[in-house]
Amino acid sequence: MANTPSAKKATRKIAARTEVNKARRSRMRTFLRKVEEAIASGDAAAARDALRAAQPELMRAAGKGIVHKNTASRKVSRLASRVKALSV
Repeated sequence: MANTPSAKKATRKIAARTEVNKARRSRMRTFLRKVEEAIASGDAAAARDALRAAQPELMRAAGKGIVHKNTASRKVSRLASRVKALSV
């Protein structure tokens, strides 16, 4: 348990940041799920629109440190190739 005032404040800050990060991670996963569902349904137009919405959300999460930049790029790339395969 934290004893010093600074340690107590650090604990409060960590708890607050954790809540923010949880919300951001959840938002990112929601956008990813929408793309996955559109791909699964086979609707190329919906998948393209969902990917267009998810891409900036993923990169924003990477910028905020929720996921690594390369992880976000890899996810976008793999989703884009799957969406492209739908429309062909």
